[in-house]
Amino acid sequence: MERKIPQPLVSVVADHISSVETHAGLDSLFFYADAPGDAPEGSKHVKALEWLRRINKECEDPLSILGKLIEGYMESEESYPTPSPFSFLADNKNEPTFKENVNKMLAKYGFSYMTGGFIASGGSKPSLSLQEAIVGRNMPAIEMEFNRALEHIQKEPKESVSAACNILESVCKIYITDEGLQMPAKQDLQSVWKVVKDSLGMNPQVIEDNDLRRILTGLFSIVDGIGAFRTHASTAHGAGRKSYNVLPRHARLAINSAHTLVLYILESWDERKKKA
Repeated sequence: MERKIPQPLVSVVADHISSVETHAGLDSLFFYADAPGDAPEGSKHVKALEWLRRINKECEDPLSILGKLIEGYMESEESYPTPSPFSFLADNKNEPTFKENVNKMLAKYGFSYMTGGFIASGGSKPSLSLQEAIVGRNMPAIEMEFNRALEHIQKEPKESVSAACNILESVCKIYITDEGLQMPAKQDLQSVWKVVKDSLGMNPQVIEDNDLRRILTGLFSIVDGIGAFRTHASTAHGAGRKSYNVLPRHARLAINSAHTLVLYILESWDERKKKA
């Protein structure tokens, strides 16, 4: 999927940031987001519009820069109404906010904004569910790896594979610690996963439904697959004779597979707490 900023979104963002920022504020914002080149000449609106168009023309992943540009507005508790030349004529309380407009427009083009200044493609929808699941759980390690995985999908997919494995390891270690279980001597993914699986009774062989058993067996094989993939292909280990050409779609597959399993672990954990 092409990750250029859709032209209608360019206009919405330019309108907004030029209405709330000074010239100096615009310069600082674009430089912070690693926008290319010097500040364009002209009014604030012309400057913002030209800089956004330049990002689309010159940058490898324009949406990653857009994410940094709008992060402060998207995550602020302040509500910004969408600028309108006719706003003085009527009460604008019912006008859609900048945040609402951006989310609606991103969704239209198959993208979504994610906490931390990331814009994910439609292929990362399972990641959105995980992000919602970890909010408020005080899991900084998982949130950090989650953001790292999304940040590097396009430019450094090997980093994303490594982060996907780290997410699995982190949630398993958090479960073991919070439940007061014995941490295994060898704290690799397979070892900590075995403790969690046994504790939660996640044994596919005891599932009576054959179809569900097959799904769970395949799901749990993700642990072996993700761990091996990181060992052989990611930047967490030195390269051997065989070099893996990890593409963004491979990284996305690893991330979403890991996230599916993590979400299943968290939901199973919650269900167990309810029954306790």
